[in-house]
Amino acid sequence: MRRETPPRGTAAPAHRVPPALEKRFASLSRVIGGPAERPTPAEATPEEVATGYLVVRASGASATRQAITGGGRSEPEKLQILMRALLPRYLPPKGVSMSFGECALRAHPPAGADGAKAQGVVLLTVATHKLSISFAELRPLLFQPVPVDRPLQALFASSVAHLLVVASSLDPHGIKPYLTGLAELVLRSALRTELDRADAIATRRRAAVDYIKENLADPSLTAERIADALFISRRRLYQLFDDGDGVSGRIRTLRIERARELLGDPAHARRGVGEISRQCGFANAAHFSRTFRKVVGETPRGYRDRMLTSP
Repeated sequence: MRRETPPRGTAAPAHRVPPALEKRFASLSRVIGGPAERPTPAEATPEEVATGYLVVRASGASATRQAITGGGRSEPEKLQILMRALLPRYLPPKGVSMSFGECALRAHPPAGADGAKAQGVVLLTVATHKLSISFAELRPLLFQPVPVDRPLQALFASSVAHLLVVASSLDPHGIKPYLTGLAELVLRSALRTELDRADAIATRRRAAVDYIKENLADPSLTAERIADALFISRRRLYQLFDDGDGVSGRIRTLRIERARELLGDPAHARRGVGEISRQCGFANAAHFSRTFRKVVGETPRGYRDRMLTSP
């Protein structure tokens, strides 16, 4: 049978939704309710997350400020996970949302996309206290894109897609632990590498600081020597101290801290300023005095007199 093509300049016929799926989504919409006309700040937008990444954030404006600033002792009540995923092609244009107490799921289909491989955005909200991973561990990773492996992307997308299709026939009380478990799996799997990386950086930084402290008396202590001792490149070492002062700044700070300890200790009151400067790794007393005054705000001798005479 010959397939007719539409004349040039005419629009192609609209893709018809299979009756079974149309009926399924009509039922789903009645169960979960239609999406709001205007998205709220807590809802996802496609621009907020790139393909192959997820974003973790605190739910609500006050919780967001608290998570960023670290203010307050309590953790936010809810966390949100944003990720792109392949969604059913026949979702309503404005997306669907479902809420089950502490958990919520919202799916935005790809806007104006053609074909089955276009990715929409999924926003999964779960209660923080239901997760076995602590909020303290997640705090450094909030509001930044975290890479997601393809297998995890596929698992998350298929889980959400199947749930959207069959939600109307499932027990609502059973969906809540299902969504919490899905969030737990995503967080632990996707953030594991980031947590390991963060821990590795902290461990390397501590090792570098320990080496500096052990060798403060050596005026020839350099970044190259520290890097060689830790078996890392100088570039990697500089990355460990990218807080503005750099490696040389950290060495200078630790030397001044050591000098303050010695100058303020009565047990070292008979030792001259020049001797203390050499013990802290300064090449000469003049350079030590200039650096000390610049950092502390007074000369080494003045600092010693004040510390040893104060009650």
